[in-house]
Amino acid sequence: MYTLYYSPGTAALAVHLALIEIGAPHELRMVDLDAGEQKSAAYRALNPNGVVPTLIVDGRPVAESAALLLLLGERHPEARLAPTAGAPARPVFLQWMLHFANTLQPTFHVWFTPQEFSGDTPAVAKELARQRIEHEWELFAAHIAAHGPYVTGTDFSVADIYALMLMRWSRNMPKPATSWPPLAELVARLKSRASWRELYATEGLTEWA
Repeated sequence: MYTLYYSPGTAALAVHLALIEIGAPHELRMVDLDAGEQKSAAYRALNPNGVVPTLIVDGRPVAESAALLLLLGERHPEARLAPTAGAPARPVFLQWMLHFANTLQPTFHVWFTPQEFSGDTPAVAKELARQRIEHEWELFAAHIAAHGPYVTGTDFSVADIYALMLMRWSRNMPKPATSWPPLAELVARLKSRASWRELYATEGLTEWA
């Protein structure tokens, strides 16, 4: 049994979706971000960074969305959500997982909270983030067009789950990910899965359904 500390629509979304796809027994504990619950001493004892998600794995807290997706893929090979070591698709899988974690997700942080990165000129930081995110969609769309229909080719994986979360985050941007036809097709493909409908119902989300 896993326990996932989450808040609807946040970086915990991908981990929640992976748990549903795997069919692993799990308990959800919502962290009220608006009330600052993530900054409480009790929560920081689990996640010193004071962010979601945190997943309790074998009684121990583990954080970071990308790490949790990789971990769940390894712990549940029967779900076939991650290429195994030595598999031909493994290199491209790791490449995109780390690219999402190191480049795209941090740039979204700048887009959503530019004042944290440029207190005097947040509009400049936000504009630079927009340009970088759109550039990343251009690269990702080219990859999917050439090597799809999924991130690693023919097999659905946690890399697609991670990409879906990030593409959802762009939904209100001037040029969302779905502006690129290969990515719009990928989004439609992923949102047609039963796991997506279950996640939306459980987290109480309504937009971008």
